[in-house]
Amino acid sequence: MDTEAVERLDSFPFRHRAHELMTSPALTVAPAGTIADAVRLMSQRGASSVIVLDGEGRLAGILTERDVLRLIADGPHRLGEPVSRVMSAPVHGIEADALVYRALARMARLGVRHLPVVDDDDRPIGMLTTGSLLKQRASLALTLGDEIAGARDGAALRAVHDKLPALVQALRREDVSAAQASAVIAGITRDLTARAGELALADMVSEGQGEAPAPWCLLVLGSAGRGESLLLPDQDNALVHGGSSADDPWFAGFGERLNVLLDEAGVPFCKGGVMARNPAYRHSLGDWVARIDAWIARPQPEALLGVDIFYDFVAVLGDRRLAGALREHATRAAGRSPAFLRLLAAAGEDIPSATDLLGRLRTRKGRIDLKRIGLRPIVESARVAALAWACTATATDQRLLDAATKGAFSRDAAQSLIEARGVIVDAILDQQLVDVADRRPADNQVDPKRLDRRATSRLREALATAAGAPELVHEALANRPLSTSAS
Repeated sequence: MDTEAVERLDSFPFRHRAHELMTSPALTVAPAGTIADAVRLMSQRGASSVIVLDGEGRLAGILTERDVLRLIADGPHRLGEPVSRVMSAPVHGIEADALVYRALARMARLGVRHLPVVDDDDRPIGMLTTGSLLKQRASLALTLGDEIAGARDGAALRAVHDKLPALVQALRREDVSAAQASAVIAGITRDLTARAGELALADMVSEGQGEAPAPWCLLVLGSAGRGESLLLPDQDNALVHGGSSADDPWFAGFGERLNVLLDEAGVPFCKGGVMARNPAYRHSLGDWVARIDAWIARPQPEALLGVDIFYDFVAVLGDRRLAGALREHATRAAGRSPAFLRLLAAAGEDIPSATDLLGRLRTRKGRIDLKRIGLRPIVESARVAALAWACTATATDQRLLDAATKGAFSRDAAQSLIEARGVIVDAILDQQLVDVADRRPADNQVDPKRLDRRATSRLREALATAAGAPELVHEALANRPLSTSAS
């Protein structure tokens, strides 16, 4: 594998997100507005573009300074024309939490200098421009983005996936935190899933199955949905569509192709079956809503096995409005059910002790499962607190901060869990890099003997903090105002 580009990595595009660099608020006009009005607005705000909105406030087109120059060359009489007649459409956007490397890759692939930043409902909240990004060198970011966008099969996607260990190693050498590196892995996993979805759709059409019978959206669940993946994650994905049960054969075929492509790309089948090929993770919006209502109205421990990762989803391809509607209902419904929240909280309490009576780390065959006894209580506690306090974030750290800001618990307590998660992820990811280099399967088992005394002490403290996460959830539920809901 050629990793020369990885070795020359500039880490900035992998450490920052679109919302950090965008110009905000987004400069927008209605389609019926005149070009002269749009130019006047751009001049007043010192902007090089303006977004044209449709009747629902979503992206309809874009007018840039280059477009204006071409119009003026035709004659000033054109300035009285409506923007809708000359705007560029369709216009592509990118989600606010996307890492900058993804934005750079998308701009390079599409050949555009302006990229609207959108929220979960696909409404613009800001603008990224090449001018704001010129100071950043992003050769690897563009390379990876181009390789994913240009992949024609599972083998080509696998070539990108196989670069992940070298990429993470390069990030760590530049003192990028393990938590930030895990966000990069998650972002690439999302991109791989989206591209696999595009290829699966093309296969359906070429094989005579036709286009989708109804609007649809592909979701990535679990750690990749939260933006917290480690090396060699398996698949966690689902489908939501706007059709009926009669449309399921098409979506079943699509899901099968998607999951096979991802397996070929190095993202293996989920052992628990959390994949779009599984009918349990492939429903219309109405059926998803009915399932959520059933989970919450009659909460049972066995029904929670898939609920946890479901609440961590992110839309990666298709009609994001379906995902937005699903998230809104799921979050509101959970927030209105104390019984459901208590059951979710109880599910995160069965965590074995990390140390023995002498304070030594408990190991099995020389290793300790840090995901089970360290990450799991923090992640699950943050999820419950976020649902209880109507916080819409999916990333664990942001969930903790948002819940603390609303009064669920102290900010110091949230920060302690965030720091503990960072220490635990650090230990897991660095162990995975060692195992990959030694040609061993990467998992969540860490050998404490490879840690020095200071690192061992920090890990022990982090695990003690993680063990207290369930108590923090009880505090969050007890502090919750009676009027709190996910509305």
